[in-house]
Amino acid sequence: MDASPLPPARDIPAAFSASLRSWWHVGEKESAIAEERLLRRLPFFRSASQPPDLSAPVTATSSRVQLSAPNRYLNTLSIKPASPSPTAPPPAVLLHGYGAGLGFFFHNFPPLADWAARRGTSVFALDWLGMGRSARVPFTIKAKRDDVRSRVAEAESFFIDSLEDWRTKMGLNQMTLIGHSLGAYFSVAYALKYPDRVHKLILLSPAGVPQGPNYEEPSREVTDSQPSPPGLKREKSSIHVATKGRIQTMREEQKESKKRESRSRRLFTYLWEEGWSPFQVVRSTLFWGPMLIGKYSSRRFSNLTPEETRDMHDYIMNITLAKGSGEYCISHILAPGAHARLPLVDRIDALPKDMNVTFVYGDHDWMDPVGGMESVKKLKAAGNNNGRMYIIEGAGHHVYLDNKDAVNDLLITELDR
Repeated sequence: MDASPLPPARDIPAAFSASLRSWWHVGEKESAIAEERLLRRLPFFRSASQPPDLSAPVTATSSRVQLSAPNRYLNTLSIKPASPSPTAPPPAVLLHGYGAGLGFFFHNFPPLADWAARRGTSVFALDWLGMGRSARVPFTIKAKRDDVRSRVAEAESFFIDSLEDWRTKMGLNQMTLIGHSLGAYFSVAYALKYPDRVHKLILLSPAGVPQGPNYEEPSREVTDSQPSPPGLKREKSSIHVATKGRIQTMREEQKESKKRESRSRRLFTYLWEEGWSPFQVVRSTLFWGPMLIGKYSSRRFSNLTPEETRDMHDYIMNITLAKGSGEYCISHILAPGAHARLPLVDRIDALPKDMNVTFVYGDHDWMDPVGGMESVKKLKAAGNNNGRMYIIEGAGHHVYLDNKDAVNDLLITELDR
């Protein structure tokens, strides 16, 4: 039985009147519809109104997983095989970045579903507590401002303890964590706190890795442009093992970008460093919000089809204009200058020596790749020879979308390693 049709997403607003209409219709119902539009692109996705397809090798369903504390739940996509294997590897769990949601991975789910069917295991994607379509509970820090370690620990615990609660509720023993950006940062923090629960770490353009000031510009989370034009002809292989030469080229590009930083980007960077959430700024514009988000959506995701870009915009708009919550973690995690208060490179060697840790950056990334290279060296010095780092050609910070084919190939290789 086919699911009931969904209304098409509105056009990305280019005028105030259209922006006002979009703002008026934002809400939880529209947010659920926007997410399902993206998920219905998966032939194996079944909505709540559809019976399971018993002939399919995998089935994907969406649900809210209730956590131990009242009014706390994590929005979850579950991709489960029809024939689970008794020798299956641990399931893979995709974890989005700052202010995003599980819908951002819609181009990565199909090959991961094929992997799940072949290996007889599951794949999950979830929205962090206080982000996406998970519970928007109050985010508060009790530690004093000058107690950096306590502030960071509290901010990290808000997310990683809810992930551990979710793992318990789902009955999972171990997981391979695939995290993007801030989701990658929290994946490492989780593995440091709950090492026995993590099988592998795959870190896509991870945040908070290097020491001290660098060329990272966190404001590009909301001001970035597509790094390569649609239809760009790439080399036969788009996956490259990281070398000093490639990293130096990336650093030079980041340095030049920092010099050309626009006025709006400088404003967002200043507000970010003062503890403001960029999404808080967008929400404060009220009726103008959808149009501002539309400028970002149409610019950053221009490599998608027009329909995909429109659907992504509607999804981003609904989760951005929802009540602020987990997004306020950022000033506790990152210090002025946009570097981590407790960089991962200084902590990563405490991971178990047999844990696979894979760093992945786009060749036009604004995350500093030096932190990844130094982390691989730190792991090796600690006796862990399972650290690797790759550069993906023709990709920026949203590496999994910018060059999805290369990243999907790499994900399957790393999951099977």
